[in-house]
Amino acid sequence: MTEAERDVKHDGRGGMDCEGWMMFGLTGLSDPVLVLVGFILLLSGGEGVVQGAVQIAYRLRVPPLLVGFTIVAIGTSLPELAVAIEAIGRGTPDIAVGGVLGSNVANVMLVLGTAALLGSAGDAGVGLRRDSKAVIAATIILFIFVGMGEIPYFGGIAMLLLLLAYYTYSYLYSRGKSDQKAEDTWLPDNILAAIVATIIGGYMIWQGAGLLLEGATGLALTFGIPDSVVGLTIIALGTSLPELAVTLIAALRNQGGVAIGNILGSNVINILGILGVASVVGGGIEIASEFAGRDIWVVIITSGLVTAMLLNDREIGPRVGATMVIGYFAYMVFLYAS
Repeated sequence: MTEAERDVKHDGRGGMDCEGWMMFGLTGLSDPVLVLVGFILLLSGGEGVVQGAVQIAYRLRVPPLLVGFTIVAIGTSLPELAVAIEAIGRGTPDIAVGGVLGSNVANVMLVLGTAALLGSAGDAGVGLRRDSKAVIAATIILFIFVGMGEIPYFGGIAMLLLLLAYYTYSYLYSRGKSDQKAEDTWLPDNILAAIVATIIGGYMIWQGAGLLLEGATGLALTFGIPDSVVGLTIIALGTSLPELAVTLIAALRNQGGVAIGNILGSNVINILGILGVASVVGGGIEIASEFAGRDIWVVIITSGLVTAMLLNDREIGPRVGATMVIGYFAYMVFLYAS
């Protein structure tokens, strides 16, 4: 990459990035190192946010059934939010949209598939069947906007209101229906420690998102890779690491419902929440035509297949999981080959 190209790439970056990276001493690093460090910060920050948020939820007596769908899902979706806002601020909406589409595909095919390889993703249950329908509804909304070629400002507001209505309904529906106890965390048993962990984790996520985006766009410029492909692959995989960590832990503890719940909740938030916020922040965002002709169909097919299995009480076992993981990497190869 020439010096002039790097200057152009850096011009769109906000002041938050420079100041934050100087605090970490990470200015002047090569693009691959920035991507690696960004991954590490995203994963570590996501863990802090999830652990802190879960403990806060239980200390405040939030219904346990909602923790996976709301607190944990929101926490693991923070990297997608950070990257989307950074991308909108830099004038690269393709990375924001591609990151969400790619993350939803990665969540279903790679994360849930890997969890199934370890045993089984488990029984859906009434609540999870309800949320699988929410994923399909959100995907249909996204399909409409992709077909329009944009998410207008008021469309973003409508998406955020729908997400709020969805959570309100879930809270009212599940209130008092579960007596599950909180899982142990590595945090001290007090709400102050949980709040501190959440704040520090959130800061690490934002800085990690900036580093990841800087390194990924640098690599894309060097190798001539379109922003849309960068979003669908590097960004999507990096921002799905928190979901992968939480889901694998749940699967190893034989809590298949929690694993699926985290994925479904994250995918709903990615569409209605992340793209909704990005649209509001950017005053509307344009959606590249290649998303309509290729990637939205991958999202629809993967979401539809998993939802069909959940609604029919089909177990997502190792064989299905292996097929999903292989399918994900085949999709990655196709993106780069094309």
